[in-house]
Amino acid sequence: MSVKSDTVNTVLGPVPADELGVVSVHETLLSVVPGAEYAFDITIDRAEVFETLAAKLKDFRAHGGGTIVDSAGMFHGRDVRLYEALSRTTGVHIVASTGQGPEELLGGYFLTPQTDPPTPWPAEKFADLFTREVTEGMVVPRVERRGAAGLVATVATLGGMTATDESLVRGAARTALTTGVALSVRYGDDAVHDLGIVLDEELPADRVVVAGLDRKDAVAAGAPLEIARRGAYVALDHVGMEDEAHLTDADRASLVSDLVGAGFGDRILLSGNATGVAKGHPGNDLPYSYVLTTFAPLLEAQGLSDEDVRRILVENPRALLSVR
Repeated sequence: MSVKSDTVNTVLGPVPADELGVVSVHETLLSVVPGAEYAFDITIDRAEVFETLAAKLKDFRAHGGGTIVDSAGMFHGRDVRLYEALSRTTGVHIVASTGQGPEELLGGYFLTPQTDPPTPWPAEKFADLFTREVTEGMVVPRVERRGAAGLVATVATLGGMTATDESLVRGAARTALTTGVALSVRYGDDAVHDLGIVLDEELPADRVVVAGLDRKDAVAAGAPLEIARRGAYVALDHVGMEDEAHLTDADRASLVSDLVGAGFGDRILLSGNATGVAKGHPGNDLPYSYVLTTFAPLLEAQGLSDEDVRRILVENPRALLSVR
């Protein structure tokens, strides 16, 4: 009797999970602020975008990378055809995502204007929208559907989850529960609270990754350890970014070491939140290879073994992204 291998939804179709290699779970390929493509001073040259992204993906692969997850969701420049061509050209697996948020970037379409005041879409409508992107293919505007989304990615309002945010997060959790893809939640102002909303939808914790847990406010509140204790994945996904809101890389490495020491090495995910090409905003021009070339040696200096590092970079994201 043959055993069916776990598979992951990539833009080129399902691939065996054990072929992903090193995975960077929260990155962005093309990021376009909604509406920026219509601005008089912004040009989007598809050939130029392709060449820029291809060079960055080839660099990632040359340093040992295998898979990039574009976690920007539906409306921030996602270009499925472009991602297909990039994957074929570079040999890097690309997982694209459905989902959206926070509320301020949703637009009035996702409110019900017939009510006074306008009310957000119910969770069921968000669930239907996201689910169809997994089961029928991701929308290419005004043209077709192509490829299955491999992740549902949501973002809550930084100042705290709003009623609209909660509706879309609950809908995203229902999509994850019914389709078997994982859910990423970039929390608002309380990571543990936002995870609780997801778990209230009866989605197993090991199908959830809470993003942005290398923010200083999350660490001060003890959120990374508590999220891991609850069984969800802890994403330290601003590696390389050192500002007032985020840890330094040295402190990130120390946090990874603490989590491993507490027995949660199987709950950690790393990424740089890099932007390959940004239009309408500055983006984050970090190389996709940064975690491999610069951060991994810091983990080794903390005393993590090769096995620890492989678990974090290969085995954990493979488990998360496998369709269950």
